[in-house]
Amino acid sequence: MSYDLIIIGAGPGGLTAGIYARTRMMITLILDAGEVGGQLVSLYPDKAIQNYPGFERIQARKLSDKLYAQVESMECEIKDREKVMEINDGKEELIIVTNKSTYHAHSVIVATGMGMFKPKKMGAKGEDEFEGKGVCYILPPKEDLIGKKVVVFGGGNSAIEMALIADAVTNTTIVHRRNEFRCDESNTMALKKSNINAVMGADLVSVNGDGRVRSVTLKQGDRTFDVEADVVLILIGISADLDDLKRWNLELTENGLIKVDYAMRTSRNGIFACGDAVDYEGKYKQITTACGEAATAANSAYKFVKKPYWA
Repeated sequence: MSYDLIIIGAGPGGLTAGIYARTRMMITLILDAGEVGGQLVSLYPDKAIQNYPGFERIQARKLSDKLYAQVESMECEIKDREKVMEINDGKEELIIVTNKSTYHAHSVIVATGMGMFKPKKMGAKGEDEFEGKGVCYILPPKEDLIGKKVVVFGGGNSAIEMALIADAVTNTTIVHRRNEFRCDESNTMALKKSNINAVMGADLVSVNGDGRVRSVTLKQGDRTFDVEADVVLILIGISADLDDLKRWNLELTENGLIKVDYAMRTSRNGIFACGDAVDYEGKYKQITTACGEAATAANSAYKFVKKPYWA
């Protein structure tokens, strides 16, 4: 079977591209190396999203579920936990080789986000020793936090939003190595109104415990002190694995991301891209940005494959 379009990645960008492709009645397959939903479900499933149009506030996992349901309702084929290894040129088609099968398509959209990412570590003493024993990189379910002391490390939107979730049920502290947060002003205001204890300009020296986390040692200027903790949540960013982009022979920017033009075309004929995997001047990484680029990429793929008279 030959598809009109194969989309690599089932995050918001990839799912949106699938929706737009199906409105054009393109025979479409979406492949994802992990779980459908991308970062929405892999890193921040409980995150409250307040800037996605149409929803005053929606949980990340629920937004992913809605996008997934819409794609399925449009009869777009989806296969998760299937990693794309190669994108080869065939005779007037592209040959996509995965760890499970081989597919043929007339066009491809790369919507891999930051690839197979993993959370960044702080490298402090005790961090590795207590991972899974109190140290975590994804916020545990709220019901598991009741009665526990939570210390969150990070200064971005995700760190503050996870701290706010934890603060709803338990004693919470947020620690940032700088004196100002790097987040949306609305999150800063919410933090100020909460009961969260903010420790600014402090570094993590060590995670301490006796089989489980009991405290963290912080250094703030010349002062070193301990803060009691049962849960240590580290949210300082992710390390991306972008080796696939090199293996697929796509031209990359100096940041190691895919170079695209205004139509989301890549350097390879018939291959388009969208979302966090692409880079250009002024790029603003947001879910809505990925979705807008996905609509453009899907329309460009349609024109490439179907060649309508108006294109």
